Amino acid sequence: MDPGVAERGGQVARDTLAGGSAALGLIVLAKLVVQALALPRYGYFRDELYYLACADHLAWGYVDHPPLSIAILWLQRALFGDSLFALRALPALAGCLTILLTARLARDLGGGRFAQTLAALAALVSPIYLGIDHYFSMNAFDLALWPLAAWLLLRALATGRTAFWAALGLVLGAGLLNKMSVLWLGAGIALGLLATPHRRVLAMKGPWIAAALAGALYLPHLVWQARHAWPTLEFMRNATSLKMVDVSLAGFVKGQILAMNPVTAPIWVAGLVWLFASRAGRPWRILGWIFLAVAAILVLAGRSRASSLAPAYPMVLAAGAVALEAPLAVAGRAWLRAAAAALLVIAGMALAPFGLPLLPVETYLRYARALGAAPSTEEHLRLGELPQHYADMFGWEEMAAVVARAYAGLSPRERDGCGIFAQNYGEAGAIDFFGRRYGLPRALSGHNSYWMWGPGERPVDVVIVVGGDLEDNRQAFETLEQAGTIRCDLCMPYERDLPVYIGRAPKAPLARLWPRLKKYV
Repeated sequence: MDPGVAERGGQVARDTLAGGSAALGLIVLAKLVVQALALPRYGYFRDELYYLACADHLAWGYVDHPPLSIAILWLQRALFGDSLFALRALPALAGCLTILLTARLARDLGGGRFAQTLAALAALVSPIYLGIDHYFSMNAFDLALWPLAAWLLLRALATGRTAFWAALGLVLGAGLLNKMSVLWLGAGIALGLLATPHRRVLAMKGPWIAAALAGALYLPHLVWQARHAWPTLEFMRNATSLKMVDVSLAGFVKGQILAMNPVTAPIWVAGLVWLFASRAGRPWRILGWIFLAVAAILVLAGRSRASSLAPAYPMVLAAGAVALEAPLAVAGRAWLRAAAAALLVIAGMALAPFGLPLLPVETYLRYARALGAAPSTEEHLRLGELPQHYADMFGWEEMAAVVARAYAGLSPRERDGCGIFAQNYGEAGAIDFFGRRYGLPRALSGHNSYWMWGPGERPVDVVIVVGGDLEDNRQAFETLEQAGTIRCDLCMPYERDLPVYIGRAPKAPLARLWPRLKKYV
């Protein structure tokens, strides 16, 4: 080959890579900017307050989630505090990693600069990704761990190197310690290996090393589950039967299209078609099997959240971007690529307020009404004007303040023997977090891990009760008085106008009542 031609070819490759890196850098920057713009609005999310309480009780498990995200929260809280900015920085950064991994998958599937950019843009404009990356939870890390596992799987299959299989096992194990739904990913990988020519690797040691490492990392949590009578299984049974609504196949598909942004649907559908129906996509077909396996598990479950499939989309978004790269490069129609990217950006901007609290409440409500977007929920709950993920960011400071006024009205002797009982982990978490400034005692609750933490050793003679049934409260105490009312017009309806009671002289010790207060749901 002519050295000059080789040099020119190398320069073109370097220019293409540089251009792609610049585009990806801008997309990541846009992600950070839009996540930051949402920070000053609204407040702490219900689950964040619960997770902060969990971080005060480090363990190998909790009733409704494994321990890894809580350990991360404990560390970042110790280093940076628990302001909204500190709390939400890691989820935003995890979201950036999700975008970069989606682009990297496109590159490894043979995609050029445009395919990588298109895949990254599709991940950027997904409302469900924007929403999940807005607040601290295990879900933001889950979104990044799945495409990381997919990339390591492809590298392991392409190279046969044991190191990649070992890395895959470590990522899967960490994923299981973060969220149990990584079991679905594991099932998808197993099905994908069996359904493709890659099944030959099952005769090698690599996949079994991966499985062994994942199991070893997950083992401490399984031991914790066994020692505590498998609370997560009880939680899942109750949540499925009592909390979640039935979802039909049509409803599931509609939920996916809306959650991922309707404009991205042609991309991930093209990805599935390319993986299963084209010769070019055949080497990567395992990704399609993983996606379909997880989707089938969720559909058959009948009561899955739309967000449950979200971690699997980077695989098919990347494949779709590769599939569309050549058709959108038809000679004389270079504008098609620009139009596709512009359409994603415009649709992303239009739908971003439904994933992120970018607008003041009244502006958001007018915007939602103008687009005909009524609030919805996947649980058996009555809704107000705001969707649940926004309504659950209001009222917590006010709740703690009302409880603090009731506490301040007690005599010093009563405060020494006072307990505060909340109906759910959001209320209890709010009292624990915001109550520190008032010197409130730790909250008690029968909800999920709060029940497992028990009523404490201190005798309780007076209980401040947040909400609950009036007759049940009367039957529990010799005397009961209402000390205040928690007002919140923007909260979920069941958190509005909550009475705060003071119950004196419990008719039975709290420790004796505790087994009846358990509520795993």
